[in-house]
Amino acid sequence: MTPRISLLIASLHVVLYVVLSLRVALHRANAKVGIGTGGDPVLARKVRVQANFGEYVPLALLMLALLELAAFDPRLLWTLGLALLLARVLHAVGLGGSAGYSVGRFGGAMLTFALLLVMAGLGIWRFVAVATLT
Repeated sequence: MTPRISLLIASLHVVLYVVLSLRVALHRANAKVGIGTGGDPVLARKVRVQANFGEYVPLALLMLALLELAAFDPRLLWTLGLALLLARVLHAVGLGGSAGYSVGRFGGAMLTFALLLVMAGLGIWRFVAVATLT
């Protein structure tokens, strides 16, 4: 079985990551900052948006792919994958606009955490369900 759903969802996340990375690279070039943020608060936010993405998304995509390989309902996989993409866009827009509180940043972070916990719960549930059958 090819994990087609998680492949597309991962591909969409890669496109978003490249966009976030280009924002950092272009800002670095314009500000002539090679390493770090050079004290530039806007660059610091862009770097954090990119880094935060890199901290959470790989694990979430791994979980999505494993759930797909474990033959979970495709509708559930689409829901989880697209919700993750929405969460990461919300977080990027929210944190990208302000270093303080924003609805997008908070909502995106909470949705990401919730999705990770749901996917972990589903994985644990599947493991226990299959273990009790054998």
